[in-house]
Amino acid sequence: MAEAKKADAAEAPAPPPKKKKLLLFIIIGVLVLVLGGGAAVFLLKKKPAEEGEEGDEPPKKEAKHKKGEPAKPPTYLKLDTFTTNLMPETPEQTAAQYIQVIVELKVGDPHEAETIKQYMPEIRDRVLRLLSGRKPSQLGPVEGKDALAQEIRDSVNLIVNPPPKKAKGGKVEAPEEPVLSVHFSSFIIQ
Repeated sequence: MAEAKKADAAEAPAPPPKKKKLLLFIIIGVLVLVLGGGAAVFLLKKKPAEEGEEGDEPPKKEAKHKKGEPAKPPTYLKLDTFTTNLMPETPEQTAAQYIQVIVELKVGDPHEAETIKQYMPEIRDRVLRLLSGRKPSQLGPVEGKDALAQEIRDSVNLIVNPPPKKAKGGKVEAPEEPVLSVHFSSFIIQ
């Protein structure tokens, strides 16, 4: 019987040692790649900022749309053309200079644009006053135009959503700002 076992063992060829080593190296290589990739993803993954940590920026306003929904495109409200005289550069200047501007307000919601239209006479008055209080040299540089756009934005937001008269708990809450930004589609000084 011992001879039969030896004969069976001799008939079944053992796999060559080179193939065993190759299979072992392939398995180890795959494991290293999978574990290394998983570790890289884990280490490079950004942690969400926790509220109340020191040194962090104050929390930003949350977006009005949900994460699953695509963001709505903004609405632009084009105001009528503004034409007015500018302040003279010097008291001796006799020739008047004029400005002609087309202003467009960027609002986040079409309903806010309809609300803004209800205040249009007051908004036009305020924009005309802002324009006529400027000198041509103030509106020439880009910084001057940017400052004017910011003042128009702030003025319109105050007209549409004035700050509350009574503060809750002693804190004054800033009103919502329907106008996100102000753009000039035409800007001519003569």
